[in-house]
Amino acid sequence: MEDIVIRKYKRKDRQVVRDIAWETAFMGKPASVFFSDREIFSDFLTLYFTDYEPESCFVAESKGNVVGYLIGAEDEAKLKKIFIFKIIPMLFIKAITRGVLLKKKDSEYLKNCFNGFLNGEFRSPDFSEDYPAILHINIMESFRKLGIGSKLISSFLEYSTVKKIKGVHLSTMSEEGGKFFKNNGFNLVYSAPRSYFKHILSKDIIVCIYGKKLASQ
Repeated sequence: MEDIVIRKYKRKDRQVVRDIAWETAFMGKPASVFFSDREIFSDFLTLYFTDYEPESCFVAESKGNVVGYLIGAEDEAKLKKIFIFKIIPMLFIKAITRGVLLKKKDSEYLKNCFNGFLNGEFRSPDFSEDYPAILHINIMESFRKLGIGSKLISSFLEYSTVKKIKGVHLSTMSEEGGKFFKNNGFNLVYSAPRSYFKHILSKDIIVCIYGKKLASQ
């Protein structure tokens, strides 16, 4: 689309990024399918990127409106450290004060996540050596399949190359998403089943991690 503009994320984009994250969190559908607290889940998905590393994020605009985004981080190890020691404690306190554990939909999802954690479902190889950077991309439903995602990825890869980052990785639970990333030069490096949506889908999902090495400058 000729009117699509890819640009760096700005502070004013924070709310619309959170809105798109919520509306697309369940394989392109709203997170309300499995979770009810919009604020907490939007924090979980986007807070690190918008508040701690906004310089690594991009948005797609159509006629002045943000219709998609790519949120990224140069170093997943740094992301994990901040997430564990700063964001998770804040989310825990917020969940208690907002009564999340008292809501059936929320408590069931969190219970499934916790059980999956205990069963080792969240263990995966360390990709930080070859693919230290990470990205996450979402686009509003009416603007998909128009080439916007590829433009966002291209912008982030150019940014990462200038930063002399060795490689980038991402995860998806969508088969269609996997095909999209392969078409953009990413290779499957790991996949594993997860059970946290089994109460909705009656089956495990397969989370796939894709990586792309970048040419050094």
